[in-house]
Amino acid sequence: MRAKLVFLGRLEDVAGRAGEDIAASAPLDWYDVIGWLGGHFPPELADAVVSEKVRVAINGALVADKYELVLADGDELAFLPPVSGG
Repeated sequence: MRAKLVFLGRLEDVAGRAGEDIAASAPLDWYDVIGWLGGHFPPELADAVVSEKVRVAINGALVADKYELVLADGDELAFLPPVSGG
């Protein structure tokens, strides 16, 4: 199974890149994704994405409850930080 993670806004800065392809032997749930992030990126990234203010989208559709998500083969998971404006 392969999926793509996409980091937007300030999360891209924390990650040091805009995205990452991941491979797994089975579908990944939210906890699997967070564990994978913790092993491949600075701890600040995992801390940031578990924040209730960070939204996630699978294949362009916002996820209502990120704790219930399951990634399937070919999915794209985007992390959307809170919007600040001026």
